Amino acid sequence: MTDTTRATGHFTAADWKEHPVTPADASPRLARATVTNTFTGGIEAAGTDCAYAVVYVPGGTGTFAGIELFSGRLDGRVGAFAVEERGSFGADGTVRCVFEVVAGSGTGELAGLRGTGEFTARHGEERVAYTFAYTLG
Repeated sequence: MTDTTRATGHFTAADWKEHPVTPADASPRLARATVTNTFTGGIEAAGTDCAYAVVYVPGGTGTFAGIELFSGRLDGRVGAFAVEERGSFGADGTVRCVFEVVAGSGTGELAGLRGTGEFTARHGEERVAYTFAYTLG
């Protein structure tokens, strides 16, 4: 049996570009977003690539789903991997997200990576804490 390791750290959003899919006055409204993040801590990855589909519903809330690609280090091991992300955001600007490693996406020393993580971002925060529980093998 493989032991689960817990990694923690922070990330910052370096770039957010959003493109409407439906008209601005549509309800619900659909958009695409591309994001670049920088992770520090257990995950060390500068300039991740992330693509989201975002649904805005009345009241300033909504949901999103996307894929983020990491290239860098995980607890010192070099490689790349992808995660699938699903989350929601509230009218107060709080974003909650869970993510899971895409099966088979780990490369280099991260081959065989499996894991799940989460973060909660509050409006105005520059650095967002994350947790990531994973196994290798």
